[in-house]
Amino acid sequence: VAYAIAIITTLLRNMSAPNNNDKAAVIPTDEGSNDSTKPGFYSTKEGDDFRWPPLESNPEVFAQYLHSIGLPPTFSIGEVFGFDEDLLAFIPQPVLGIIVCYERLIPKSQYREQDKGSPDNYDKVAWYMHQSGTLDNACGIIACIHAIMNCPLVTLDPSTTLGAYKQRVETFTPTERKTALEQDTAFQKAHKKHAARGQTAAVNSDQSKVKHHFIAYVLNNEGDLVELDGTKAGPVIIGKCDGDLLRGSIKEVKGKLERGEISESLSMMTFNLANE
Repeated sequence: VAYAIAIITTLLRNMSAPNNNDKAAVIPTDEGSNDSTKPGFYSTKEGDDFRWPPLESNPEVFAQYLHSIGLPPTFSIGEVFGFDEDLLAFIPQPVLGIIVCYERLIPKSQYREQDKGSPDNYDKVAWYMHQSGTLDNACGIIACIHAIMNCPLVTLDPSTTLGAYKQRVETFTPTERKTALEQDTAFQKAHKKHAARGQTAAVNSDQSKVKHHFIAYVLNNEGDLVELDGTKAGPVIIGKCDGDLLRGSIKEVKGKLERGEISESLSMMTFNLANE
């Protein structure tokens, strides 16, 4: 069965409440830049109330955003129009990461045990970060960060927003990485700018219209398909998929649909090498 994928009007939101047992790390005030116009600056002031607006699940919006913060132009974001093989044939190869946006229909308490993730899996991927209530509408960029940071082909310039963030938090815990992103004003400015593009601007004033959540799928060094969702306890190790990240991810999404965990209001994007 092929499921239609609605790309242009699908919007993101993390609908899960933050884990109250997951205490935010304190980021030292002597790290980073003191100049708010430079990459790597972050605020540690009490009462910071930046609200991360939602992003449209649109590959052009995401590609522009990611390139503006430091993703090299040799990489880009593509679009999956459907799950039929004739449509998959048009997707640029190799696929380096998958970003899925869907509407969740069940609470986390009803997830299958193997789908809840675990801190024991932190070291089974190159990069993982948690997501908080403060970052509720940042799940799209967090999914992209998961895809990019787990791709060994990507080298980031530390003078860029994305490169500076990676350099500063690479040795941090998943919770500390989350806290650092919350306070990164360079990221905030870029996020706000690109959230105003496409269809997203129409719903920024009405959060009730934002019902979707983004996750990422990657392959780890052992060739396992891994689901990365910052609202879970840790990475979800799915297992072997014959090295086919695209079709392995589609199989997982179909399983969620068949089990009634998500609605058919979904979209899928690819992280891949840019077309020459």
